[in-house]
Amino acid sequence: MASLLALRQFLGPGSSEITSSQFHTSSVVSAQLRRKSKKPYGKPTSPPRTRLAKSLQPTGKAKRLGKLEIAPSRPEFKRDAVPHEGLAPQQRESPPRRRTTSESRSIPKRRPPNDDADAETQVKNWAIKAHSERVDRRKAVARRPPTSQANPLEEEFDLSASAASSSKDLPTRFSSPPLMPGLLQSLQETLGKDARPTAIQASSMKHLFKEHVEGEKYKEFLLASETGSGKSIAYLLPVLQDLKRTEHEQSNAVVHHSSRKPLNPRALVLAPTHELTRQLASFAKSLSHIIKLRVMCASKANTHSTAKSSGTASKMKGKFEGAGAASDAEFVISKSSRGSRPVDLLVGTPMKVLEMERGRGWNWEERARERAIRIGKVKSGEHEDVKDEDGGNKELPREFWVDEPEMGLENVQWVVVDEADVLFDPDFQESTRMLLADIAAARGQPVPVISPSALSSIPDPEVTTTSIQSISYPFNFLLTSATIPTTLATYLSNYHPSLTRLASPRLHHLPPTLRTEHTSWTGGNKNADIERRIRRVWAEDALVHSKTATGPGPIKLSKVLVFCNKRSKVEQLAAFLDGRGIKCVALTGGAEARKRGSNHHLDGFLKTAGPAPTGPGLCDPAQTPHVLVTTSLLSRGLDFSPMIKHVFIVDEPRNMIDFLHRAGRAGRAGEAGKVVVFGRAKGRGSGRTEEVKQRVRAVAG
Repeated sequence: MASLLALRQFLGPGSSEITSSQFHTSSVVSAQLRRKSKKPYGKPTSPPRTRLAKSLQPTGKAKRLGKLEIAPSRPEFKRDAVPHEGLAPQQRESPPRRRTTSESRSIPKRRPPNDDADAETQVKNWAIKAHSERVDRRKAVARRPPTSQANPLEEEFDLSASAASSSKDLPTRFSSPPLMPGLLQSLQETLGKDARPTAIQASSMKHLFKEHVEGEKYKEFLLASETGSGKSIAYLLPVLQDLKRTEHEQSNAVVHHSSRKPLNPRALVLAPTHELTRQLASFAKSLSHIIKLRVMCASKANTHSTAKSSGTASKMKGKFEGAGAASDAEFVISKSSRGSRPVDLLVGTPMKVLEMERGRGWNWEERARERAIRIGKVKSGEHEDVKDEDGGNKELPREFWVDEPEMGLENVQWVVVDEADVLFDPDFQESTRMLLADIAAARGQPVPVISPSALSSIPDPEVTTTSIQSISYPFNFLLTSATIPTTLATYLSNYHPSLTRLASPRLHHLPPTLRTEHTSWTGGNKNADIERRIRRVWAEDALVHSKTATGPGPIKLSKVLVFCNKRSKVEQLAAFLDGRGIKCVALTGGAEARKRGSNHHLDGFLKTAGPAPTGPGLCDPAQTPHVLVTTSLLSRGLDFSPMIKHVFIVDEPRNMIDFLHRAGRAGRAGEAGKVVVFGRAKGRGSGRTEEVKQRVRAVAG
């Protein structure tokens, strides 16, 4: 009845018709509906592309040719055993106090204790008894024989690394040699003079700095390490040093067989997103500014501006008419007037690099077909003619211009595939392997191009390996990723059996400085729950500032990164926070800000090498964005500012691969961080939330 009165007060005076019977009946009906709609809960089966590999041990042919080396883990801090463990707390005896005559008369006489009451009177405090029971339970558990516990990750990957395959004698500091002095100086300016290499960086310094001997097989390595461990440095240092070492040799070779195309890079770095390619290119420039190497980003908006062609309007008109009459409907634009721009390292996405190598518009037929299928107007015929919306006559096929290729691949000696699990995913693998095959063909050693249907049914390397032809690229081939799915591990074992795998001991785990926290929805507005949690973070920052501040100054509020699963949720949450006075940045795949050719739309969130900006309003979340709301678009490889100490995962992660990459945007390079996972504490969906907790607990260990 009290709850009914509270409900009436909350709803206002218009709710006086509500009776207790109606209230009880509605509760019963809603409970029945919940029971009817409840479905049997079972463990979901994840596909191989989202299931982490159980182990990086080479399989099949790779057992004989490949190799796995795991960097030894550093000795961790272990707390000593509690000296009083297992002992009940002792009560301090107070000195006897003399009783007065009145007290002695008022104290009743004690009965002689019987045998049954002796055991109870020995324990004078219930807390002592509870403590002794807990100690007994811990001792009983410790005496049990060790049993194999069920893996909460459904055997997705091994939580322990094999000590037999650990690599020893790794360097403990950056030094020259093996680094050349100029590269070492740039590295110390970026990281500091006292910086120590991480496990994956030490493994790279040991194996990847060996000079290539003529006639020797090119390097094939996989760098697998947790997020924030410095994998970019691990592969950029050997690539930049080898490019500088072979600069004069390559320049002499270019004179004899140089391509006539404007760009002829000697190394390529492939990444899945334009934001990541821009950050990698900027970081590579900071490392190579002393040794003077030319680094170019293919995703930049500021390109070389020269006239594509020259001629009068009448000549151009004749060319257009001739192109329209042609059957293939292609028009090639000459770039002979453009000057050559020497490039040592080119960073870009696979599709952008293919566009530069084959010419802009090279895949216009495929794109037109996909567009026609998407709008549902595909017609049979040679040119797939499309009718008008009003049912009129058929139109001629749309004409596309094919730009002349502007990049040659003959001089490519290094190819780095960053975030390899994404670029060899079914959504990217066709363009990635197509580009790798073009590089091999340009260097005079073509390799077979595997069809997507054959890759979708890759056999188990333990079952059959005789029918698969291994691929050997005529260049140094490096792959790097923080997660190794089963499909990628199987692909590498089948087609690259001689590949060497370098792994860190904490692969498929969260960084040790990253804490996890689970918070539950209140049952009301989820956006309001997120807002309250954000303001709680800033309240904690203000409390720390009040205790540590040495003088007057604005409170530096930490920035928050929020991950959602859908674009609509990103836009909805961003609009709600803006309305509540929290200025934020919402970024999805189709955002207009991504088309500007720079990362200025992420200013204040990405890590920069220069000094931190200062000015009025920078510490005010109502004027300067302090919250970034996005999808998994920004969860790959980006190095965020140390000011981002909290990552909010407001939607249930689709798989643990997405969770590891999203949570890994904080707690990078030894910085402290926290990932907050939202979920349901009770009711429908609480079982799934509990399973997510177990999985998170496993990767956080």
